[in-house]
Amino acid sequence: MPKPFTVEDFTRRMARATETAVSAGLSGLVITPGPDLVYLTGYQPTAITERLTALVLAPDREPTMVAPRLEIPDVQRAPGATALTLMDWTDGTDPYATLSPLLEPDGRYGISDSAWAMHLLGLMEALPGSGYRTLTRALPMLRAVKDADELERLASAGAAADEAFRSILNVTFAGRTENEVAADLARLLTEFGHSQVDFTVVGSGPNGANPHHEAGDRVIHNGDTVVLDFGGLKDGYGSDTTRTVHVGTDIPDEVIEVHGIVRRAQQAAFEAVRPGVACQEIDRVARAVITEAGYGEYFIHRTGHGIGLTTHEPPYMVEGEEQVLVPGMCFSIEPGIYLPGRFGVRLEDIVTVTETAGRRFNNTPHDLVVVA
Repeated sequence: MPKPFTVEDFTRRMARATETAVSAGLSGLVITPGPDLVYLTGYQPTAITERLTALVLAPDREPTMVAPRLEIPDVQRAPGATALTLMDWTDGTDPYATLSPLLEPDGRYGISDSAWAMHLLGLMEALPGSGYRTLTRALPMLRAVKDADELERLASAGAAADEAFRSILNVTFAGRTENEVAADLARLLTEFGHSQVDFTVVGSGPNGANPHHEAGDRVIHNGDTVVLDFGGLKDGYGSDTTRTVHVGTDIPDEVIEVHGIVRRAQQAAFEAVRPGVACQEIDRVARAVITEAGYGEYFIHRTGHGIGLTTHEPPYMVEGEEQVLVPGMCFSIEPGIYLPGRFGVRLEDIVTVTETAGRRFNNTPHDLVVVA
């Protein structure tokens, strides 16, 4: 088990977040329940409801959490709680009357992407001169660079997902439904330590041409190419990996060709990872391999996404993203080719940026594996 994050960890994170907000021209931050609040304080409400909970970070005050009075005992048990000033409000009162005095009337604040619209609008009514930007736009690097303890958790999650993949190769595919194989994947992720399974994509035959196909009742047949994309959370941090397998030994030449192209694209993108390279360059490198092979129109999504407390977060490996790679960033590299009505191929690893290059957190073979 990884060592727990300490109040000192959360104090440093809140101080850095406040400094970054000021550097970005903001008056401060308003953090509501979701991954940002977990990252900064370790607090995650038992249930996210209509009741307002918000952390205010600003350079002129101590970190302050506003929460419903009935939930204050829960807040006090959070690992970062002793670094916070706590303020409560009760049912029947106006929570924005408690929150708004912590903000400048004409301030500009970053606010969590996950903030409920009713809370944002409530703040804007209480402080009509204030303004807000989502954290993804205002501070996209807030959680992007992982420390050593976070990297350890991500590596462990990747290794667990790898074990799930190795084990799924031993189950029978032919004659079973996608749902049945997806259930096997979910069970295996849990067996190898995941506390939460976020997705188990099993796209067989023509369904593999849909990158986000939800497993269904289609029966998998001998001769199908099957895309397996799965992941979730282990010790609070995410896994996400994709491999493509083939049912039976009679593999069509085009499947072998397409798989080889995707494999080369994935490897080329991985080799391009190093500090100082723009995120969009990783996408360009992968896309160039597939385009030069004549399949560019069938690569229909970005090459990758960040990962951490959630399985999708900044930075994104996509055209137009000029943010440069920094040691400690973690993201997927997952090029694919999708031939409508026929089959799809995708290969995905989670990668972190080191001081000189990239390091994979997924290390199962990239071969087109034959399953029964």
